[in-house]
Amino acid sequence: MKIAKDTVVALKYTLSDAQGNLIEESDEPLVYLHGGYDGTFPKIEEALDGREKGFEAQIQLEPDEAFGEYDPELVKVESRERFPEPLEVGMQFEGTPDDAEDSPEALIYTVTDLADDKVVLDGNHPLAGMALRFALTVEEVREATADEIEHEHAHGIDGLEVVDEDDDEDDGEAPPHTLH
Repeated sequence: MKIAKDTVVALKYTLSDAQGNLIEESDEPLVYLHGGYDGTFPKIEEALDGREKGFEAQIQLEPDEAFGEYDPELVKVESRERFPEPLEVGMQFEGTPDDAEDSPEALIYTVTDLADDKVVLDGNHPLAGMALRFALTVEEVREATADEIEHEHAHGIDGLEVVDEDDDEDDGEAPPHTLH
């Protein structure tokens, strides 16, 4: 079966930076609904369109095709007393940027540095500003179910329900990986 709109695709992948340093390698296949449902990056969908099981590709995404350019305005310094203890580098908090009029959506801020009375928070995605290289192998392709198309996400490669983090239902299973 060829990859086309409204097919479910399972990919094995390796993610590296532009210098070839390994960032992530999939243990489980990434499973997504193909056809513009935001299950993966558009450039990856474009490269896979019309391909079949077994297809392999090396795809490089520039920052604007992946997680965007690094925005220094998304770095904040806050008073440490505003945060719970214990507080550690790497912890994440949801918040809105200071200029919420332009960007009312909440961001995930990561603690990047701690001082006695200050906390440095970064609202950029950890891979923002980086060119990324994906080595992909198509493991499976199948037709999407009507339910998957209605919900706009894959329910796993075998069609069984795997709850997406944005889904209201919860069956206790972990959501599939997504490349975006």
